[in-house]
Amino acid sequence: MKKILILCALCASAFNNIIAQEITLEDIWTKGTFNAKGVAGFNSMNDGRFYTAQDKFENIIRYAFADGNIVDTILRKADVNLNGFSYSFSSNEQKILLQTNFKQIYRHSFAANIYVYDVNTKNLTQPITELVMLADFSPDGSKLAYVKNNNLFVFDFASKKEIQVTTDGQTNSIINGATDWVYEEEFALSKGFYWNSNSTQLAYYRFDESAVREFNMPMYGKLYPEDNRFKYPKAGESNSIVEIYTFNLSSGTKVKLDIGKETDIYIPRIHWTKDANLLCIQRMNRLQNKLELLLGNTTNGVTQCIYTEENKCYIDVPEINFLADGKSFIMNSEKSGWNHLYHYNLNGKLINQITRGNWDVDQFYGINPKTKTIYISTSELNTSERYVFIVGIDGKNKKQLTNRKGWNSATFNADYSYFMLSNSSINKPSYYALCNASGKEVRVLEDNKLLINKMQQYPLADAEMVNYTNAYGENLNAFIIKPKQFDATKKHPVLMYVYGGPGHQLAVNRWMGSNYFWYQLLAAKGYIIVCVDGRGTGFKGEAFKKVTYLQLGKYEIEDQIFVAKQLGKMPYVDTARIGIWGWSFGGYMSSLGISKGADLFKTAIAVAPVTNWRYYDNIYTERFMRTPQENGTNYDDNSPINHVEKIKGNYLIIHGTADDNVHFQNAVEMVNAMINKGVKFDSEFYPNKNHGIGGAKTRLHLYERMTRFILEKL
Repeated sequence: MKKILILCALCASAFNNIIAQEITLEDIWTKGTFNAKGVAGFNSMNDGRFYTAQDKFENIIRYAFADGNIVDTILRKADVNLNGFSYSFSSNEQKILLQTNFKQIYRHSFAANIYVYDVNTKNLTQPITELVMLADFSPDGSKLAYVKNNNLFVFDFASKKEIQVTTDGQTNSIINGATDWVYEEEFALSKGFYWNSNSTQLAYYRFDESAVREFNMPMYGKLYPEDNRFKYPKAGESNSIVEIYTFNLSSGTKVKLDIGKETDIYIPRIHWTKDANLLCIQRMNRLQNKLELLLGNTTNGVTQCIYTEENKCYIDVPEINFLADGKSFIMNSEKSGWNHLYHYNLNGKLINQITRGNWDVDQFYGINPKTKTIYISTSELNTSERYVFIVGIDGKNKKQLTNRKGWNSATFNADYSYFMLSNSSINKPSYYALCNASGKEVRVLEDNKLLINKMQQYPLADAEMVNYTNAYGENLNAFIIKPKQFDATKKHPVLMYVYGGPGHQLAVNRWMGSNYFWYQLLAAKGYIIVCVDGRGTGFKGEAFKKVTYLQLGKYEIEDQIFVAKQLGKMPYVDTARIGIWGWSFGGYMSSLGISKGADLFKTAIAVAPVTNWRYYDNIYTERFMRTPQENGTNYDDNSPINHVEKIKGNYLIIHGTADDNVHFQNAVEMVNAMINKGVKFDSEFYPNKNHGIGGAKTRLHLYERMTRFILEKL
């Protein structure tokens, strides 16, 4: 009996040792100890019965939706002898476009070598040997369009000839078929050409960026650093002049669409309607508070304005879907004060408002043309969560399809008979399941049980979804992580995590990945982590989001300061040890915190922060602030570079020198201002790193630096 007791004690001790494991930064950033598994998603085949995915050997496998079993192998890697390739099918699924040898252009765009695989003959061809961008099959699969050297081309498979659509493309001057830096970054638009429905025409953008001023960015590593120059329009500065053309492949003729005489405008989207000769063009004024939809006849270039919307603040770019009936379209708008869907005919006349209520539609997944039902995700049940719904195009018979608590998203197959559910919550990594059309789970695709079991071996503290109020009694979403062995009788330091940018959310009931474990590491050392979404953030209606218009940063930091003061009243918070950190817009916020909130925040970390809105791009900045020429006082009043003399606490500023988004200039000028004012600070700069400051060793170094700073200064 004594031996049994000793053995039990030893087992218990061993178990406790497992439970007591400590998280290390290496676990998070280099060892992959806490990496969650994902599901790459499925590429639905046209019939809706099958889908394709690449296996671990890069073979393209066809699976059955019904049971997940392998049906056949469509392409074997050994047959193409390529490494690290992506794939996409032609519309008729007879050809596969393979892309490899990727070369990054900007943050989202890239060039690649392309190959075409014939599914029937098993032949692989390389139509073009040079690197190209944005390659895309025509709908009938007979041609391939792409951008090369800022010009638009078409390759005809039958004749095996390359057709050059444009000839005036030139680096940092003229772009055909692609977009400039600021359109890519702020309108999420890299592709600048589109096929019509019957493969007879291409509609494309032409950017003349010759009047846009260049930004130069040195790239280090050689005896003489290379000077990377690209066009970057800052707030108040000149934009590209945009034109829209169509190219008829039969006649070889181009038609310029009439988008008006005013050139200081934006064309954030173009869409082909179901009519092969009718193009829809979104036209927006420079201030982005007036949106017009133009329908253009591509035979003569004549356009007609069918819809106009104006807003006292700004309008986010809508998503427009032209329906199979060829007579109508669906578009989202905040004109009711909430983001909802509307059904219009091609004359711009409202047929009906599809969704309504004091909540926002987040994602529009598509419409089933047979049942005339729409699939969406919304914030109506909880503004910090998402659930997927189905609703009739008439707005009736809305039904909830997902019931798992937390953040739900869906990827539908071609005929909407199945969808892949992705669900997570703040303390639970992603769960993936295949569901049928009614939302019933057919089978689990990935449940991340291995990670969940591993997490149980560590003393993790639950993150709690909570709410705070601001000075005006408005409800703010938040989460808080307290130490596992929380003692309310002791004083704890607080680290606030902030983003705060317009329309975004950070305090949501969704898995946050690596940062979750970093916060657990800090919580184990006695820190309380708090994240609050203040005014200006999203999915609480238009008024809550747009209250920050013309005064970006003012109300956002007021809310962070107010909540920090409320936290300071808690008996378990050490008011002398409250810190704040953030990245990008969050770095801007933390910089305002340590300056405007100098009496409250002891420590701040700003990663890749905007320090002066005059340095940032014009589409983003002017959307919320108008131009510096119109609103210069508010630019200056809410830029931390103009408040450095207020800094009393510990400030660490971090930036990548090759950040093409928030330029390193922001950090340099902030540092220079602090030097001139005699302000002490800490800094860390990462050579040749962009806005994400990525790379395993780099990311580990970054978080080691921040962790050390927090432990020493907070």
